Formats: sequence, C-alpha cells, structure tokens
Amino acid sequence: MHTIEWKISDTLVPYDEALEVMEARVAAIREGSAPELVWLLEHPPLYTAGTSADAADLVTPDKFPVYKAGRGGQYTYHGPGQRIAYVLLDLKKRRSDIRAFVQDLEAWVIDVLAQYQIKGEIREGRVGVWIADGPSEAKIAAIGVRVRKWVSFHGISINVEPDLSHYDGIIPCGITEHGVTSLVDQGIPVSLPEFDIELRSSFEHVFLQDGAKGSVLT
Repeated sequence: MHTIEWKISDTLVPYDEALEVMEARVAAIREGSAPELVWLLEHPPLYTAGTSADAADLVTPDKFPVYKAGRGGQYTYHGPGQRIAYVLLDLKKRRSDIRAFVQDLEAWVIDVLAQYQIKGEIREGRVGVWIADGPSEAKIAAIGVRVRKWVSFHGISINVEPDLSHYDGIIPCGITEHGVTSLVDQGIPVSLPEFDIELRSSFEHVFLQDGAKGSVLT
C-alpha cells in the first residue's frame, strides 16, 4: 500500500516554478522522503517545446513565452481553461514499463472523457487523445512525459475551456491536417472543479487496480 498526494492549485502557476517543484519532488520520491503526486493546475498562456520540437513549428515566436520542457514530444500550448495533470509516480511500484505508463495515461483521459459521452481515441503515429469533430478529427488532450530513475513527471493536459485561438502560434505536435478542440467547443460546459472530480475517479479506476492507496493532501 502506498499513498498518492493530490494537489490542486487554484491560481495560475508559472511554468518555470512548476518545473522546479517537479524536479525537487522527483528527487524526494526517489529518496523515499515524499509521497507520489498528482498535481492539477493551470498555466498562464505559453508554449512548451518537447525534446522532438522542430523550430519551424513555432509559427509566431513572440505570441507567448516559449519554454524548453524536457519532456517527450513537440510544441504544445498551455493556458487558462486547460486542466493540466502532472503525474509523479514511482513506476517501480507498478510496472517498470514506460510504454505501459503512457498507455495508462491515454486510458485515463479516454475514461474521463467517456463520463461526458465523448469518445476519445488514440491514433498510430499521433500522440495524444483525439475525437471525431465533424468530418475530421481534432485533438482534445496532449500527453508528454519524462522518466528519471523510474519516477515519472510532466503528464497530460486536457482542453476543458481554453482559448483555442492561442494554438495559432504553433503547429501543435507538428500536425497540420487536424485541429484542436475542447469540451466546451463540443457543447459540454463544465467547470474545472467539476472536471477534477471525474479526473480523480477515473484515475483511481485506471491506476489503482494494484491495491495502491490514494489520499488527498493539500
């Protein structure tokens, strides 16, 4: 049995501050001096560049601050109305399998979307979670992780009600033929506190099947 701390930040968290917190927490989890963590937050408008980012995909460099994230993936956007979940878990307490961990993150997003009658799907060669959007498809959630000594950090971001025009400054994940969407854009208005309840429930369904114990700490 092990404890997972859940933390919810009610104000916008600067990206560099979030990176510092995650770096320190990863080390503490590895040392056994702090519990695992799921951190729910929002960032001010910004772009992040993953380890595979192509400079040509940064269409408007001066639109928002750009940060090197250290996670996998390419360019993505973060901002108000987007629920970010940083997931700091000791994978050795589960499966020492990064691919399986990413699949669990995908399953988590798909499960929570299903609570709103949205069918989330994954696509070969395209990272993230996608939904049908009229005759085409659109991305509703991004996934980008990093693992150090089998402790994960970074995580997922789900578009609840962000300003989708803010994506115009980048080519999200290097994909030009598909757009982005959100729950509100799909006609499902939901507040972040309401959404967080479903996130927690779905997380327990997907991740805590091994008997792990999750507790809320603030």
